Amino acid sequence: MKRLIFATNNRHKIEEVRAALDGTAEIITLSQAGLFGDIPETADTLQGNALQKAQWVWERTHCSCFADDTGLEVDALDGAPGVYSARYAGEHCSFDDNIDKLLGALRGAENRKADFRTVICLIENGAAKYFEGRVDGQILTERHSHGEGFGYDPVFMPDRFAVSFAEMPLSVKNSISHRGLAVKKLAEYLTHAS
Repeated sequence: MKRLIFATNNRHKIEEVRAALDGTAEIITLSQAGLFGDIPETADTLQGNALQKAQWVWERTHCSCFADDTGLEVDALDGAPGVYSARYAGEHCSFDDNIDKLLGALRGAENRKADFRTVICLIENGAAKYFEGRVDGQILTERHSHGEGFGYDPVFMPDRFAVSFAEMPLSVKNSISHRGLAVKKLAEYLTHAS
């Protein structure tokens, strides 16, 4: 089974991706690979950030690796927070800080359409390949959660569903989410490439 280093320190992402790639690839965390420190994330696109993070790992290990970047794009905010989703409320903000800023920015807004996009960059033998997933939905007016999910999950309700990402079992969320769709494309590539 192929071993891939996942360029993230986010344990929620690691759990999601490990579940989605179960049986397809062995996911190695940064700490398991002996990598510590902050990975740069200074590009102005999701694809650019994913490449930058994957290259950081590749340059230090020369092992197959991948990174993702995800953005929440809200129509009424002209696509914001977009590439700045993780630090929307500031450089050292929490998930809750980001949600509070988002709900404040949308207070009274009738158009609550949004989409989540994930871009994965896989580097093998120094060459980069990209896989993208997208899901459309709405921003709720308040948090809806059963303690699941992370990031904007408590306020994002995908189209054709009556619950937020944070109210779904992980298996359901993975089957329809932006990251789940991008990881599925990665899994299909890995299956056919091996």
